[in-house]
Amino acid sequence: MSDLIMAIGLLFFIEGLLLAMFPSRIKNMLKIIETMSENKLRYSGIFFLLIGFFIIWYLRS
Repeated sequence: MSDLIMAIGLLFFIEGLLLAMFPSRIKNMLKIIETMSENKLRYSGIFFLLIGFFIIWYLRS
C-alpha cells in the first residue's frame, strides 16, 4: 500500500512540476488534445499504460 501512495505522490509531484515550469506549453497541449479524435486519445492512453506497466514489471522482477 505504501508503494501505491508513493506512486501517487510522485505523479502529483511531476504534474505540479510540469505545470509550474511550462504553463503556456501545457495550455497549448490542451488545445491540441481538444482537437484530437477520441480514438487517437484512447490509443495513446493504452500505449502509455502499457509502457508504464512494463516499466513497473521490469523493476519489480
